[in-house]
Amino acid sequence: MKNKWMMLLFCFAVVASAEAQQDAQFSQYIFNGLYINPAYAGYREVWNINAFYRNQWSGFPGAPKTVSVAVDGVARDGRYGLGLNIANDEIGLQGTSSLYASYAFRIPVQHEESGKTFSIGISAGFIQNRIKVEDYDPTDPTDEDPTLYNSLRTKFTPDARIGVFYNSNSFFAGLSADNLISSAFDAKKDPGNIFTERKVHLYATVGGLIPLSEVIQLKPSILVKEDFAGPTSLDINAFVLINKIIWVGAGYRTAVFNKELIQHDLKKSGAVIGMAEVFIGQKIRLGYAYEYTTNVVGMGGYPTNEISISYFFFNPKAKMLSPRYF
Repeated sequence: MKNKWMMLLFCFAVVASAEAQQDAQFSQYIFNGLYINPAYAGYREVWNINAFYRNQWSGFPGAPKTVSVAVDGVARDGRYGLGLNIANDEIGLQGTSSLYASYAFRIPVQHEESGKTFSIGISAGFIQNRIKVEDYDPTDPTDEDPTLYNSLRTKFTPDARIGVFYNSNSFFAGLSADNLISSAFDAKKDPGNIFTERKVHLYATVGGLIPLSEVIQLKPSILVKEDFAGPTSLDINAFVLINKIIWVGAGYRTAVFNKELIQHDLKKSGAVIGMAEVFIGQKIRLGYAYEYTTNVVGMGGYPTNEISISYFFFNPKAKMLSPRYF
């Protein structure tokens, strides 16, 4: 029974990875821009650190748990952005860790006061995939599984990401791609390799800031995730900013079955998202997101919780021309 249960979790891990397009997803992605786009490095024009913890489908055995920590800032009077991102994702018996260093070349558009900047970014790093075979009991004859025991248990793969990012004081748009090198390595079939082949992922983001009154602003945004094999993922979010201190938002995530090899009559999975952010002074941001899975039988009783925190290292000599809302 233990062997069957572990294999069930392993199968769940593979399916969850495919549906999540292998890369971990964050509901509060707007505050974790470096995770999906290296050109985001230095956008806030001050050094800052962001930490995220996501417990997807809380209470379900083997459900995904993700931790991400990112640091980024500017150099050479804001012309360069530098960043470092570390992430760890656990799903069932499968674990994935990654580390990327990012560099962004930031080009001012028009005059400096306009707040318009176009950035070109690149990341280099590695991905570690692993299977926790030690969770099996080798002394139990019913737990023998030669496929797992004879397989590659840990795999390191180099990787690179590229991206572009444009922003003004009231608008932003970005386009990025990752798994550029790891996908080529995974295409080579090594003996004993049972890890899922990683695919190139494309991310497109766009959003803006709409003043509604002197103290209330609306910030809608859209994130599209594409791996050219599975369903396209679409996130639609909107925040209401109250006095630049409290952010209250909602979102919806859905899958778009637009591939020829995907059965079009499948029920589309989705999630309804509620979010809240609180800024404590200029240096600290606390965030929380709650997700309720829709259209997946039996998963409604397993909510997703995501918490985050940011700290900004403001330099008294630095001059930020406008607040950074993206």
